[in-house]
Amino acid sequence: MKQLNLPQYSFKINGKEDNEMILDPLRRKFVKLTPEEWVRQNFIQYLINEGKYPAGLLGIEVLFRLNKLKRRVDILVHNRLGEAIMIVECKSADVKIDEKVFEQIATYNMKFKVPYLVVTNGLHHYACKIDHQEMKFEYLLVIPLYEDLVQ
Repeated sequence: MKQLNLPQYSFKINGKEDNEMILDPLRRKFVKLTPEEWVRQNFIQYLINEGKYPAGLLGIEVLFRLNKLKRRVDILVHNRLGEAIMIVECKSADVKIDEKVFEQIATYNMKFKVPYLVVTNGLHHYACKIDHQEMKFEYLLVIPLYEDLVQ
């Protein structure tokens, strides 16, 4: 898999080259190792290890309905009260982060109304804070630490 712009982490991977599986420690099962899954698993480890996000408050591939269509949020971060506070959208490293990707996560946020959004392809990471009252958002220079989200 492609080297990402994240610290290196250890993973349990098994299977043959075109049919590799990676252990998702949060879902407690092996999942198909796709380029997007590679980014997701690395970013999960980044959030837990560098951002000090509690693993038990991260939802992975969270299914929800929007306009009668089934959708999945890659990573849904909760506060200690169980309220969703951040959505992370992961893309394969070869997918350009463009307006279409931001529209996708903004659409997902119509359901969750979280104050923080993050988009990553493993090479480029973008975070923004949304003020739903003022209908404004600001791009952040860094991915916030968990403690900064819940203050």
